[in-house]
Amino acid sequence: MRLLRPWALVLGGLLCACAGAGAGAGAGPALRSYPHSAVLDGAGAYRLRWGRRGSALALRLEVRTRGYVGFGLSASGGMASADIVVGGVEGGQPYLQDYFTDENRVLKKDPQQDYHLEYAMENSTHTILAFSRELHTCDTNDKSITESTVRVIWAYHHKDMGEAGQNYHGSNRGTKSLRLLNPEREEVSSASLPYFDLTNKDVPVPDKDTTYWCQMFKIPVQHEKHHVTKVEPLIQKGHENLVHHILLYQCSSNLNDSVLDYGHECYHPNMPDSFLTCETVIFAWAIGGEGFTYPPHVGLSIGTAADPLFVLMEVHYDNPSFTEGLIDNSGLRLIYTPVLRKYDAGVIEAGLWVSLFHNIPPGMPEFVSEGHCTLECLEEALGAERPAGIQVFAVLLHAHLAGRAIRMRHFRNGEEQQLLAYDDEFDFNFQEFQYLKEERTILPGDNLVTECHYNTVDRIRMTWGGLSTRNEMCLSYLLYYPRINLTRCASIPDIMEQLQFIGVKEIYRPVRTWPFIIKSPKQYKNLSFMDAMNKFKWSRSEGLSYNQLVLKLPVNVRCSKTDNAEWSIQGMTALPPEIERPYKTEPVICSSSSCLNFHLFLILLCIVYVTAYTIGNTGPFV
Repeated sequence: MRLLRPWALVLGGLLCACAGAGAGAGAGPALRSYPHSAVLDGAGAYRLRWGRRGSALALRLEVRTRGYVGFGLSASGGMASADIVVGGVEGGQPYLQDYFTDENRVLKKDPQQDYHLEYAMENSTHTILAFSRELHTCDTNDKSITESTVRVIWAYHHKDMGEAGQNYHGSNRGTKSLRLLNPEREEVSSASLPYFDLTNKDVPVPDKDTTYWCQMFKIPVQHEKHHVTKVEPLIQKGHENLVHHILLYQCSSNLNDSVLDYGHECYHPNMPDSFLTCETVIFAWAIGGEGFTYPPHVGLSIGTAADPLFVLMEVHYDNPSFTEGLIDNSGLRLIYTPVLRKYDAGVIEAGLWVSLFHNIPPGMPEFVSEGHCTLECLEEALGAERPAGIQVFAVLLHAHLAGRAIRMRHFRNGEEQQLLAYDDEFDFNFQEFQYLKEERTILPGDNLVTECHYNTVDRIRMTWGGLSTRNEMCLSYLLYYPRINLTRCASIPDIMEQLQFIGVKEIYRPVRTWPFIIKSPKQYKNLSFMDAMNKFKWSRSEGLSYNQLVLKLPVNVRCSKTDNAEWSIQGMTALPPEIERPYKTEPVICSSSSCLNFHLFLILLCIVYVTAYTIGNTGPFV
C-alpha cells in the first residue's frame, strides 16, 4: 500500500470538514448553537433561531408547514430589492435555493448561491431548516449583515416549491426588525428572584396622536441594599403599538407619599411640581425592545439613601389614528436580588437637548444633526468623580419618525476611536439597548458625538425638536459603571445664526414669549421664529447649506447632576470638535468563496492530484 503524501492528507481532512455540512435526517445542529431566538408571527407558527459562527451567520427555521419556507433580508421590510432564501423537504429530499428580488419585487434565482443547507427535516406538522451564510458575500444581490437593525421578512406555503411554483403565500408572511449580531450575553436565572411591578392603573389615553403620561411610584425595597438585575416591559395585550416608550426617572428623596395619589399628563401646565424633581433617567425602554438583563458584575442599586426612593414612570402613548376610549395598564417589572454585584450601574443621557433649536428643513433626503457630550463636561464630571474613567456596556439610540441612521462617535485627544454604537438602518418601531461586544472606557477629556441622519422628503414644513413622534430627537442613553453624579451630557446649537441664515436681522428684546418674536426684516416682522423658518423657501441646496452651517455652530453645553443640580460648565458655550464628515465606515471584508465553492475546488484539486499520481505511478500499457 502506498502512503498518501502529507499535503494530500490535509486536503482530505479539509474535504471531510466541508462535506459535513450536508443535509441529513439526524437531530441536526444542537439548539445551543443558536443563542438567539424570536417568534416572527403572532400565531407562533414561525420561529427563527440564530447565532454567529466566525464570519458567518447560522440560522434555523422552525415553521408549522409541510410546504416551502421563505426567509429574507430587506432594507424596507418589503419584497422589493430583498435577499431571499427558500427551502423545504419534498418527497423526502431537502432543497434550499438562494433568490433575490428587483425593485419591482420580481423573484429571481441568484447566480451566486451563498446560503448553504446544513440540515432539513419534515414531520407531520413542521418543517425545520438549518443553514448558514457569510456576513459579507461580495454578491451585489445579497445584503450584508452588520450590527445595525435588520428587517427580516418571512413567508411559508402549504405546498412545496415544486408543487406550488412561485405561488403566492397569501397572509402567511410578515416582517420583523431584529439585530442579528447582538453579542451573546450570560443569562443568570431570575425565575426564583423577587420582583416588583410599576404599572399604570386604568390610564385613559386621549384621542390625540401623542400623550406622555406620568405616574409616581415608591420603591418597595428599602433599608437594605439590593441590585436590580433585569427589567422587563409589561405591555398590555393589544397595546404593543400604542405604548411607544417608557422612561423611569429618579426623583427627589424629599417627597412624601402624597405624590403617589395621582398620575397626570407630563409636560402639562397643571402638572404637579413634584414631577419637576425627576430629572435622572435610570432606565429606558422603547417600542420593539425586550427586557434588559444587566451583566453579571453590574446591577441597578436600590434600597440605600443614595438610591431612588420615589421614581417617575413616563409612558409615551402614540395614537396616530386618534382612537377613542383606550384604557392602558402597561408598565415595567423590576427583578432584584439581595446578592450584591460588584458595581452600581448608571445612565447618562447624551446627544441633542430636546428643543426647538434643533430643526430640520422639509424635503431633505439626508440631513445630519449632531449632539455633543463635550470634552468640557466630561473633563469636569469625570475628573471630579472618576479620573480613571467609566465603563459603558450598553447603549440605546433614540430618534423619531424621520430618523434613518444614528451613530455614537467617540474621540480621545482629537483622535477618533471605533464607533461606540451605531444603527445604519434605524427603525422607529424597534428601539432597544444594544449590548456592546466589549465594554468601552470613557475618560476625562473624551468627546462623544451622537450623529443622527434624517429624511424629510415627505414633509412640507420644518421638523422641530420636541416630544411628539412627529417632532424629532437625537439621543443616546449610555448604561455604564461605576455610577457617578452625571445624568445628562448634551448640547444645543446657537439659534441666532440659524435665524440669520434665513435673513432675520433682529428679535424683540427682552424676550417675553416662547417661541420669541422677530422684529426685522419686514417679511418676518411679528412672526415667531418657527413661523419664519416655515415661511422661508427651502430647496435641497438651501437645506444642504443650512446643514453645513448648523454642524459648525457653537453649542450650549448641558451638563447635569442628579437632583436638578448642575456642573459648573452647564450653560457655557463651546465649539464642536473638528471631526471628519462624513464618517468613514470601516472597510468590509467579504468572502465570495463559500464552503460549497471551496468544496468543489477541493474535489477538482483531488481529481487532478489522483490523476497525476496514478499516471506517475503506472507502467506502460500492454
